Amino acid sequence: MLVFITVGSTRFDALVQAAISEQVLDALRKKGYKRVVIQRGNSDFGRETGGNGQDLVVFEKNGMEVESWKFKSSILSEVQRADLVVGHAGAGTILDALRQGKPMIVVPNPTLLDDHQGELSSRLGALGYLMATTVDNLAATIAAFDPSSLTSFPPFDGSRFRRLIDQEMGYNINPS
Repeated sequence: MLVFITVGSTRFDALVQAAISEQVLDALRKKGYKRVVIQRGNSDFGRETGGNGQDLVVFEKNGMEVESWKFKSSILSEVQRADLVVGHAGAGTILDALRQGKPMIVVPNPTLLDDHQGELSSRLGALGYLMATTVDNLAATIAAFDPSSLTSFPPFDGSRFRRLIDQEMGYNINPS
């Protein structure tokens, strides 16, 4: 099984370091995961893993195969092949994972723009669509995580926005 971990376009050193920690890798291995793919952006990856500025880094640690890279033009294919997505709480990342029906654990980056990721992840977590946690609690959250407890995210309906605007503008939204 494969877990995809993403930090998006920003730097989130704490999540990247947690992702390759013994505690997180052990928790993932105990849940049956064998492979971790990390999109690390501009985050510090550390020398102990061979992260010497190269884009692609592959290594094994704690019985897990770990692959890491900085950026790709799209992460959708990575999300699609993942059995679990762990990521920063960016809206685009969350929507990509939930629309693909993937179980998701989000770790908001509290250093960004008035902690907006914390607000988004708290609300979506309260609705049951994902599990929100902190960097410090990531390993424990993975260990306790039950994807079957999540609520399915509703499918995309592009007409909802149009109906909302029509209603706001006072247009007749109930055709005869």
